[in-house]
Amino acid sequence: MPAGPAKAHAGRGARPEDSGILGGASSTREGAVIDPIDPSDPHGSRSVPTPPDPPGAWYPARRWIARARAPVERFLAIEASSGILLLVVACLALAWANSPWADSYHTLWHTPLGLRLGPWSFERDLHFWINDALMTVFFFLVGLEIRREIHQGELSQLRRAALPLVAALGGMIAPALIYAAFNHGHPSSVGWGIPMATDIAFAVGVLALLGKRVPPALRILLLALAVIDDVGAILVIAVFYSSDMALAGFGVIALGLALLRVMQLFGVRSPLAYVVPGALTWVGTYWAGVHPTLAGVVLGLLTPVHAWYGAERFFAHSQSSLERYHRQELAAPNLLAELDEVRRARREAVSPVDGLQHALHGWVAYLIMPLFALANAGVPLGNAEFDAVGQRVFWGVALGLVVGKPLGIMALSAATNRLGVTALPTGVGYRQTSLVGIVAGIGFTMSLFVAQLAFPTGALLETAKLAILCGSAAAALLSVLAGRVLLAARPDPRAARSETEAESSTSL
Repeated sequence: MPAGPAKAHAGRGARPEDSGILGGASSTREGAVIDPIDPSDPHGSRSVPTPPDPPGAWYPARRWIARARAPVERFLAIEASSGILLLVVACLALAWANSPWADSYHTLWHTPLGLRLGPWSFERDLHFWINDALMTVFFFLVGLEIRREIHQGELSQLRRAALPLVAALGGMIAPALIYAAFNHGHPSSVGWGIPMATDIAFAVGVLALLGKRVPPALRILLLALAVIDDVGAILVIAVFYSSDMALAGFGVIALGLALLRVMQLFGVRSPLAYVVPGALTWVGTYWAGVHPTLAGVVLGLLTPVHAWYGAERFFAHSQSSLERYHRQELAAPNLLAELDEVRRARREAVSPVDGLQHALHGWVAYLIMPLFALANAGVPLGNAEFDAVGQRVFWGVALGLVVGKPLGIMALSAATNRLGVTALPTGVGYRQTSLVGIVAGIGFTMSLFVAQLAFPTGALLETAKLAILCGSAAAALLSVLAGRVLLAARPDPRAARSETEAESSTSL
């Protein structure tokens, strides 16, 4: 879901004069800012330029860095950039694992890393720290997105949630049934959960290649479908892919969650303060035999969705503080205390869910997910097994993604629509929604994650990974080709023209 891009909520409809706290800030040469001063200031109304560079910085070097950084920032601002990055990293991992330097690839991920405190130590390989520790942050972001969607997004009302809910259920059931049909009665049947999930980053990346042909309502439908998909995958992992349970671990989970709730009741709002109960919850899930990344989902779902100050109070408080400072009513000690209050007001201008999503999304999209792809997409092609068992796994996964996803999504969506249970967004028909089914066949991140849990290290795991890569690649290619055929060059004028409008365009 999150492995996919979060929607921006701040800044919509912003005016140029709102760029500063007080408004009216303007720039001179690169990096220089003119600070407005209250005309009633007895000390004068002359504007004072802010120095363009930090003390000791070399201006030509700063200017070169700014010019070099600008294209990168524009690239990262593209909605699909994380999906493109994942594709590049996956290709790099595949090439590295099949190159003359393949040994270095496998040696790297088995490098031992650990923590030691006196006689106590906890040591695991690098692969564990990426898949079980860093990916907890990814699942935390998934939990935040689910929480936000339930509170104010596509899942906040039953009539808006009905279509993506039904589509997601069809898209999970059909791939699992196709895999089970190939592997029923064999030990490899344990991998039925692999083709169930959708990789939102890759899927949105493919839709971006189709440009303005894609109506915003389709992106909203795909996002909501992927969020529900993630919920289904999380439940599958928790119920079917967790090891033997240890009751003591559940006691630690309860302790961590109880501490979190007590801190919330006492009004603790700093995100860093919740690292301790979060770490306790993670340790408890690991000890209990539940996959530790699920701790991230639970913590995300328990994150508050309401802002304390709100935007208006933040701006009013900040403006008041700055005006008092310009009138020199704030001496140095009082200024520091006032700045602490402004910092808190800034943090509380938005809800913790929105603030944490904004803070973590870039780290997850451009660091954690690429690291996961680099560590898991390196499939040694020579190690994949294509005997009778290997072929059952390969075709079960690949066809589950390429055929099962669109078949399940379209069949259940069409059936419930004809029965009047669900309704398509205005201006969007079956041709457009069928494209969502094809795009949803791009599994990748969550599919690779489930494969790691379903199969032990060995030939079947490598075969399952290869099937995920092939199936996802085929679904992506089919999506681009089908998009050119199914989508009109210009969207229906009745369709929503923005994601915000699309969220309220469905009616029963």
